[in-house]
Amino acid sequence: MASSNLELVRSIYADWERGDFSRADWADPEIEYTIVGIGPLLDGTWKGPRGMAEGARATIEVGEDYRLEGERYRELDGERVLVLDRRSGRGKGSGIEFGASTLLPSAGAHLFNVRDGKVTKLVVYWDRDRALADLGLEG
Repeated sequence: MASSNLELVRSIYADWERGDFSRADWADPEIEYTIVGIGPLLDGTWKGPRGMAEGARATIEVGEDYRLEGERYRELDGERVLVLDRRSGRGKGSGIEFGASTLLPSAGAHLFNVRDGKVTKLVVYWDRDRALADLGLEG
């Protein structure tokens, strides 16, 4: 049976897969939101739901017809859930499809830290291999 943390993360992805990024009731008021691997202008860390929305806009607005799909969900421990995901769409301005360029990889990951039913930290890895390396995991 899936843990409540895994169920929470799956419910977040269900919205994201429909293109709905508006819900944030799952976020702790002090959530730490970090983007890793897009580049120096977009990488960073934001605090709170407002900061998370600001940071998330940076990743969502990189693409047109942006979609995110969870491929594999993995509980790392009692608080962390790793999701290996795939992005689709095209780069704004360039028209390059995600996956057709190293600048727009399609395979990424999200690392959720969950405590008491709320996500306290969310790390967005633009590059899946970087996420696996940072966590000491194999692909």
